[in-house]
Amino acid sequence: MSEAPISEAQQLALDEFVSDIDVLNALSDSNRQKIIILLGSHLKHGLTVTELVENMSLSQPAVSHHLKILKQVKIVGSTKHGLQNTYHLTLDNTLEKLERLVALIRASLQNIED
Repeated sequence: MSEAPISEAQQLALDEFVSDIDVLNALSDSNRQKIIILLGSHLKHGLTVTELVENMSLSQPAVSHHLKILKQVKIVGSTKHGLQNTYHLTLDNTLEKLERLVALIRASLQNIED
């Protein structure tokens, strides 16, 4: 059976998925989701790795690993205070990517319904 041709709008949505795959993968892990929620509840001052470990059932190396992934895709940023880093959300770029993906998916669906 051959594949049905896809519209330009559908191709744009597929291309956006590929473009955002690192962000989507970062968001897919439940531990990273919890870190995002915890940081979101401390927007004003952020949290240290130690504070995150205290609120999660993960080791310090595991939390640091998840923070590294979130930093790579610019969901989380850090500020150095003496010997410790304070982590905070930097979601603006991520939200723009996700909003663009949703808009492209909606546009590709509208073309199907028309």
